[in-house]
Amino acid sequence: MSQPVLGPVGNFIQHHYRHFNAAALIDAAEGYRVFLEQDGKMMISIAGAMSTAELGLSLAEMIRQDKIHLITCTGANLEEDIFNLVAHEFYERVPNYRDLTPEDEKGLLDRHMNRVTDTCIPEMEAMRRMEKAMLEVWMDADAKGERYFPHEFFQKVLKAGKFVEHYQIDPKDSWMLAALEMNVPIVVPGWEDSTLGNMYAAAVIRGDIENVHTVRSGIEYMTWLAEHYTKVTKNAPLGMFQIGGGIAGDFPICVVPMLHQDLERTTVPLWGYFCQISDSTTSYGSYSGAVPNEKITWGKLGIETPKFIVESDATIVAPLIFAYLLGW
Repeated sequence: MSQPVLGPVGNFIQHHYRHFNAAALIDAAEGYRVFLEQDGKMMISIAGAMSTAELGLSLAEMIRQDKIHLITCTGANLEEDIFNLVAHEFYERVPNYRDLTPEDEKGLLDRHMNRVTDTCIPEMEAMRRMEKAMLEVWMDADAKGERYFPHEFFQKVLKAGKFVEHYQIDPKDSWMLAALEMNVPIVVPGWEDSTLGNMYAAAVIRGDIENVHTVRSGIEYMTWLAEHYTKVTKNAPLGMFQIGGGIAGDFPICVVPMLHQDLERTTVPLWGYFCQISDSTTSYGSYSGAVPNEKITWGKLGIETPKFIVESDATIVAPLIFAYLLGW
């Protein structure tokens, strides 16, 4: 194997991160680098509020440098990258969020500032601005009898340049724009559990959209993923880099046992690499906190699969791993 090409950040963590979760971070980063060097392809899954945490500052460059080949994310992360793109200057940070009283929270609500930990997303400048553009493409597809996946509607709006005049960050820091540029596929399980998902449901209830299935479903995402995984792994192993827990990771990893056990495609390879960054612990049946070996029993990973878990805050760990891989 070649030696990593490291910049100041990479050199710092290589020298100082020697034990415990710090060492696990280095092991995971090196495993990722070696996996790509051996012609592997990588899927990243994004849970939590990583887009509001502005993961795009490093994730977008990972995409552009061909280090990510498939993305699964929650509906919140899909939309919040665009919220940040078009309304960044209207966001407010609340550094003392732990001290907020119920009355303080009500004050934020009255100002239409939706809080995510220490960051408030402005409803009017972000959510309602996007609702108007999305409603147009939803209704247009509905009138034509066409159906698209949730992320494809977002891409239609981006391609049409509807938000360009509202960009408030450097577009190179938007991972959604990077994925569109590099034609990286996106899977969004449980999209209905998102702000835009709620807005779509409201549009159906109002009668603005006649066919509730104009936006394609999670089952259709899984059938697409099954065919994609089968096709990709004929030529290269596919790895999984999981940020956080929940449906963003639980949904795609299940494609392998489904292919093996339900479709009897037993020649399809298992996942070729696995890493999870999470602060969830193994207790009371927590799947998000399950150690990678548990996934062997479900037919997702093999004995020889490189497996890593970094039990720490993904907002700290993921950018460091990406910086290591990018030579920063």
